[in-house]
Order: sequence, then structure tokens, then C-alpha cells
Amino acid sequence: MHRLLLSNDDGVHAPGLRALHDALSDHARLRVVAPDRDKSGASNSLTLSRPLMLSALDNGFYSVDGTPADCVYLGVNGVWEERPDLVISGINHGANLGDDVLYSGTVAAAMEGRNLGMSAIAMSLVGKHHFETAGRVAASLVGAAASLSLPPRSLLNVNVPDLPWDEIRGFRVTRLGYRGPAASPMKVRDPRGRERYWIAAVGENADDGPDTDFAAVEAGFVSITPLQIDLTRHDALDDVRGWLDAFA
Repeated sequence: MHRLLLSNDDGVHAPGLRALHDALSDHARLRVVAPDRDKSGASNSLTLSRPLMLSALDNGFYSVDGTPADCVYLGVNGVWEERPDLVISGINHGANLGDDVLYSGTVAAAMEGRNLGMSAIAMSLVGKHHFETAGRVAASLVGAAASLSLPPRSLLNVNVPDLPWDEIRGFRVTRLGYRGPAASPMKVRDPRGRERYWIAAVGENADDGPDTDFAAVEAGFVSITPLQIDLTRHDALDDVRGWLDAFA
């Protein structure tokens, strides 16, 4: 039976994490290690300035006073003798489409698992209602995980439409689209009259072509995008070399 490490960025008490646990409990041996509070947008940050506290909860989950990447680091590295076979992060309360993956703590938790040599899947529900659907998707993927061969340091980013299971049209393998610029921050004043700023919502879709993750979920399909950690723009290397040679 698979040994799975579950984590997220919405916090250890999030309904999506509970739904993921319930969907997978009959399919694998589970360990849950998640942030003690909402850490959405934490990306791949690690806590290096202080020690971390790992706390056992009454439901068998573990909370960490740190980031999603911290949680997976502790869950894989040395806190328990057995290493997991697979890391699953989620179910996120909202989409992680296109360049959302650069900021996402959900994707970062999966990425930390992959950095540590585990296979990894990031699960997101494009909404906040049908977590059972996303749980069934996760169970389907775990059941087939043994036959999946990914290159080293890669992971799957999965986005599930916020629909009942019987309205899901199928699965599509997709590439990342991208969004336009976000709106300007919203300026507010605190009770003492000091200016504060809220980060604005994400931008509108700028690339949602038919092969993208945006298009798949809009059409009612589960989007599965293989991600890599190498951010090098390989097709620009010769251009940069030429530019450098011109003034070096």
C-alpha cells in the first residue's frame, strides 16, 4: 500500500485537506503535515530564522508553525523513519492555473516533495464547493501513480472544475497559460489612520488557448500539467550570448 504525505497551504484545518484525507484513506497509509494557519501565496519559502514546532492534533494530523515547504521538508526528512512514496498537496481552495504556480504554496509543497526525491502532485479545486469531486480525482491518480514515469525534479499540477463528479467531462493534459498584470493594490486606512495596502486580485487571462489549463477547466475537464523546476529560457541562450559578445 502506498505511503502518502499530505500537505497544503490553506492550513491544517482546511476543508480541502480533510476531503483529500477522506478520499485517500482507503487507498494508502496517510501522514498529514500542514501549516497551522493559512499560508496561501507563500510559494517555496523555507523558515530559516527560527526553529519550527511540530504539533500532533487530536485527529492524527500534524501542524507546523511554518510554510508549506517547511511541512513537507519535516514530513519527509527525518521526523519519521519511513519516507513516503508520494507527496500530495491540496486540495487547494481555488485555482492554481498559469502563472499562479509561481506564488502558490500548494504547488510549492509538492515541489518540495519532488526536491526531496518524492513523486508529487498538487491538487486544486477551481472554486470552493465540490471538494468530493477533487478527492475522487486524487484517488484515481493515486491508483495509477505506480505506472507514471516523470523525469527527475518534475511534478503534476492538477486543477479540477468546481462541478459534481458526474458533470466532469474527462481529463486533459495541458500546458500553463498565463494571466495579465494584476490590478493596482487597494489602499485602506487602519483604525489609527495609517495607510495600508491590500494586494489586488489576479489579472485576467492573457493566454487561455485551447491547449492550456485555463481552457480545460472552463470546458469542464480536469487539467493535468506536468511542471519542471528548470526556469531557464533555453531558446533565449544564444540571443543572450550574442548580446553579451557585442559589448564584452
